[in-house]
Amino acid sequence: MQQFLTTFFVVVYALTILGVILVIITGNRNPLKTIPWVIVLILAPVVGLVFYFFFGQDLRKQKIISRRTYKRLMMHPMHDTLRRERGRVPAPYVPLSNLLININHAEVLPGSRLTPYTDGRSKIEALLREIDAAKHHIHLQYYIFRDDRTGCRVQEALIRKAREGVRVRVLYDDVGNSGVKEEFYERMRREGIEIHAFLHVKFPMFTSKVNYRNHRKVAVIDGRVGFIGGMNIADRYVDGPGWGVWRDTHFKVEGKGVYGLQSAFLIDWAATNKTLLSDPSFYPPAEEYNASALQVATSGPFGPWRTLLQAFTFAIANAKRRIFIQTPYFLPSEGLNTALQTAALGGIDVRLMLPERSDSKAVDRAVHSFIDDMVRAGVKVFFYTAGFLHAKLLVIDGTLTAVGSANMDFRSFEHNFEINAFVYDEDFAQRMERIFEDDLKDCKPLVPQQWFRRPRRLRLAESFMRMFSPLL
Repeated sequence: MQQFLTTFFVVVYALTILGVILVIITGNRNPLKTIPWVIVLILAPVVGLVFYFFFGQDLRKQKIISRRTYKRLMMHPMHDTLRRERGRVPAPYVPLSNLLININHAEVLPGSRLTPYTDGRSKIEALLREIDAAKHHIHLQYYIFRDDRTGCRVQEALIRKAREGVRVRVLYDDVGNSGVKEEFYERMRREGIEIHAFLHVKFPMFTSKVNYRNHRKVAVIDGRVGFIGGMNIADRYVDGPGWGVWRDTHFKVEGKGVYGLQSAFLIDWAATNKTLLSDPSFYPPAEEYNASALQVATSGPFGPWRTLLQAFTFAIANAKRRIFIQTPYFLPSEGLNTALQTAALGGIDVRLMLPERSDSKAVDRAVHSFIDDMVRAGVKVFFYTAGFLHAKLLVIDGTLTAVGSANMDFRSFEHNFEINAFVYDEDFAQRMERIFEDDLKDCKPLVPQQWFRRPRRLRLAESFMRMFSPLL
């Protein structure tokens, strides 16, 4: 009997492994992703099966919200208004704009005013001022909303407004806030604040989605002002990482651009608690501050397209003069990698600014493995030395600017829910280029002769960590 059970277990286990391999192969993924998973499952089936369950499943064909709910959200007053007064995109960027419309329904929003904040203190103070001025509703969505000093300041401000009768809704990422005490959120709920965890991780039902996190940072107050960028709500964004400043970028948005942030929040709200909010009061009349155009684009692991990866690659491939990039983590896909190298080889001024030290040594090793070919192609690399550079910025030809939550890495492009604004405006782009150039004062340029002389053991460690880039 024992021999029979053993044989039965081995057969079932083998069939399970073969079944998973068949699912991976028939998914028609990139062979560079398919082959490693097949090899791991064959050579280390137990470990491979566990890792595949948590990190390897392809969710492109799944829907995070029903088609009917999505259609109803797309029919709300914002879209009726914007069909009549869509912003104008400069001719060279019409194909990019069409790409974002076709794969993400990203409306072209005219006349928005963006105010940048390059440190956590000024951003938090600006957010608190707008919260204090709220009259109708407050919508917050953050990957991290800590129960530390900064988080408690925001919590107290939200509670005050809830007591005044303002409707407050909050989304936070369940994994990003795994260390936060539940009482922190429960106190807000008792005060009438509606607060939910995005993709709440429950065993066993939702553990397969633990790798797919909501990395967005969005705030909308009364539908009249919004915030988007790289800063979460936690002390370290104000005080720094412990070895210098926390250099980040966040933006206040005024005007019709707020509609895009509101739409993204309401879609995530519907996905999280199945409540559809589409009242016209969420989209009040907005002033046009200038002649700019803006598109708010979201990206995530669900659905057939990788919106931000495709948009970034398309924009870089079509650059004519210069490309400025700031990112804390540089782990590019093959297509993005090729686009940047091709641009530099074609004589375009490509500048890449990275932190000299990030918050993960393993990530730093993997990032460095991508730099060799960049330097050989002519990309100018700069290491920020004053602290941790966490800013996410792409400026092209002094005209197009992409800002938001997405890093230039596999996790942001493949696994996370992200949000970015694509701004078509020369004045704004040149302002962001000046901020980039000001940051160069706190950078040291990579010197190729020195870089290529790094120890062999270090290169080996970098190459080893590169294999795990999709998981970092």
